[in-house]
Amino acid sequence: MKKSILSAITSASLAAMLLLTACGTADENSSKEETTGAAASKASDSTTDESYQKVADAGKLVLGLDATFKPMGYTDEDDNIVGFDIDLAEEVCSRLGIKLETYGVNWDTKEIDLDAGTIDCIWNGLSVSPARKEQMLMSDPYMKNEMIFTVNSDSELKTLEDLKGKTIAVQNGSTAQEILAESELAADITVNELTTNVEALNQLEMGMCDAVFLDSVVAKYEINTSKKAFTIMEEGLEEEEYAIGFRKGDQALCDKVEEVLSEMKADGTVEKISTKWFGSDITTIK
Repeated sequence: MKKSILSAITSASLAAMLLLTACGTADENSSKEETTGAAASKASDSTTDESYQKVADAGKLVLGLDATFKPMGYTDEDDNIVGFDIDLAEEVCSRLGIKLETYGVNWDTKEIDLDAGTIDCIWNGLSVSPARKEQMLMSDPYMKNEMIFTVNSDSELKTLEDLKGKTIAVQNGSTAQEILAESELAADITVNELTTNVEALNQLEMGMCDAVFLDSVVAKYEINTSKKAFTIMEEGLEEEEYAIGFRKGDQALCDKVEEVLSEMKADGTVEKISTKWFGSDITTIK
């Protein structure tokens, strides 16, 4: 009788231990599965890029620009947004089966509009710089540019040395502003920061500043089309490249736009658009 009772107690204890062990194993496995599943889900989220699909689903690409930046993208006399970059973007969108929508931004705060999702890209003579590469995803450069000084034709200013003690106008939020601030001239000049290059050139024409520091593409176009008495100094400060700015992580959208631009380059469309605005193909698209 005692043996039977002892045997029953032992069997019950063993069963309880096995049950607890099984439960612990199940709980541990469940916990591991949940952890693994969460990690996999997080990894999947981080690698999923639906940036192009979102644009395709919306049926439009919203392009941010400073609508005074001739000849890249600006408002013409009929209140239409036109320009070299606009022609390129319209053709890209046409081939993707979507519409191009333009959105005017304040150049000094353009990154805010991009990060907020108000625009899909900044495509408007956007110069590549280390600071901008940290703030946004930059496409492959599609055009070279130089940062130069424009003066009135009757100006006695000929060299960088002549600019010392003078007032230089520059667009706020531009790489021109950054380059000028970091140059050796910075300590010896007065910088007049303005909202647009148009305002800067108007001040130059009225004698309110001695020179304007800006993109050579803009300066040359303004001189050729407006016939105003401006000239470009031989000495500049730095060469640059233009690229398209996308949100960080929007690699799929960037890749798709670059892919179409390469197709346009290969079939001669880019050359046709560039010749319309500049007289020849001055792009670096591959």
